[in-house]
Amino acid sequence: MGLQAGIVGLPNVGKSTLFNAVSNSAKAQASNYRFCTIEPNIGLVNVPDERMDKLAELVKPNRTVPTQIEIVDIAGLVKGASKGEGLGNKFLANIREVDAIVHVIRCFEDENILRDEGAINPIADKEIIDTELQLKDLDSIDKKYSKAEKLAKTGDVKAKAEYEILKKCKEHLEKGKNIRELDLSKEDKIAVADLFLLTDKPVLYVANVDEASMHTGNKFSEALIKAVVEENAQVIVMNNSIEAQISEMEDPADQQLFMEEYKMKEPALNKLIRSTYKLLNLLTYFTAGVQEVRAWTIHEGWKAPQAASVIHTDFEKGFIKAEVIAYQDFVQYGSEAACRENGKLRIEGKEYVVKDGDVMHFRFNV
Repeated sequence: MGLQAGIVGLPNVGKSTLFNAVSNSAKAQASNYRFCTIEPNIGLVNVPDERMDKLAELVKPNRTVPTQIEIVDIAGLVKGASKGEGLGNKFLANIREVDAIVHVIRCFEDENILRDEGAINPIADKEIIDTELQLKDLDSIDKKYSKAEKLAKTGDVKAKAEYEILKKCKEHLEKGKNIRELDLSKEDKIAVADLFLLTDKPVLYVANVDEASMHTGNKFSEALIKAVVEENAQVIVMNNSIEAQISEMEDPADQQLFMEEYKMKEPALNKLIRSTYKLLNLLTYFTAGVQEVRAWTIHEGWKAPQAASVIHTDFEKGFIKAEVIAYQDFVQYGSEAACRENGKLRIEGKEYVVKDGDVMHFRFNV
């Protein structure tokens, strides 16, 4: 589906280290100097899903194919980016192109890692990024605002409604708040959709802590968690360096031994990837056969023909029906045949809204 989550943050907070850890198709350069990343690195990331593993255990296919999302490593922003500082315009344009933001914030002390902003202060760091994105959004709104204001004065009903929405967004940003915190209806968002507002994008925070705090967090990560309560945003506490080391191990046995040493049940990355997936309002359905068990990504609320289109556009064009088995039923009865015999295989039409975990087979004719 081509959906992207962009990793952002100040320089030297661990963005590229995190990208290296999560990406299984590209390696970003991680160095101790500003603007190490200039062109955004893009990597495909497998979404961990125990359900696919369970289906594969039951079906015993020739192969399994997990679903994926794209992670983009965007260069470190600095104060003044909205005015072009530190190649700011380029970096902000990169953020504009992604669907969600993973904001990495440094929550550890280390005198050997450069930091221009002084003492460690996750709240101030967050505010620097927020301010730059808000200023850029204000600039975008101002360009449309004046024109909308003039048209509104002519009595144009549509223009007046658009002007009121722009005014509402402008006042909100001027208070130092992000658009995603503003309660805009779907209709309201249409008025500003062409602006691709940066602060309207959903965000997930990563508190990059020291090794000693990877399980418990620390005073810095706790302060960050308190600071984002009103945003209703999730904060994932992790040590990016440890995660990168785990990801570099090719042997699962070595990974397991390493995690046991650090008292980890699974890499924190798994939680991060799953959370990012949910942040994008995505869900998974499965196809399960002898040839392969595969996970497919769709948006929440998609109906059966739309879901079929991610396999092939012809499936949507010639959609006839969908055979659907709930994941829990498939696991309980152990096979498609057993589900069919026990009345757990349903025939659904074009209006069926696909549920997370559905095991599906499509009938079509073109």
